[in-house]
Amino acid sequence: MRKYRTWEEILMERFTSDWKEAIGYLDVALEEYQEDGDTPFFLMGLQNVVEAQGGVSAVAKKIGVVPQVLSDMLSSEKPPRIDLLSAVLTALGCRLSIQPLKPIEPNAELAAAETSIVTSEISASSSEVSVEKR
Repeated sequence: MRKYRTWEEILMERFTSDWKEAIGYLDVALEEYQEDGDTPFFLMGLQNVVEAQGGVSAVAKKIGVVPQVLSDMLSSEKPPRIDLLSAVLTALGCRLSIQPLKPIEPNAELAAAETSIVTSEISASSSEVSVEKR
């Protein structure tokens, strides 16, 4: 007879054996939170990774809180406090980072103000142009 596994069992196995997949999973959960404000989805993702990394008790011990505090945070409907979230992520071996939502393009006016084009040695055979920052 074939044994069926739950989705949680599959996740635990994958996150225990492949840390990059666990990080990717957390990243997607955080993106969902940022786009939709879906706090429970993010916290469920965080809870899955916490469970795969030893469980609430083990992670709570690493960050120096009572397991009930961590359990309450993970089961809450409210966004977690940034200090507690940061501590949990650190215990899991990762951190929050700030990244631009879209590529930063240089401001053309600012670039023009900071850059001057200097023409030197113009002759009939060639011309050289150099760009200097002010």
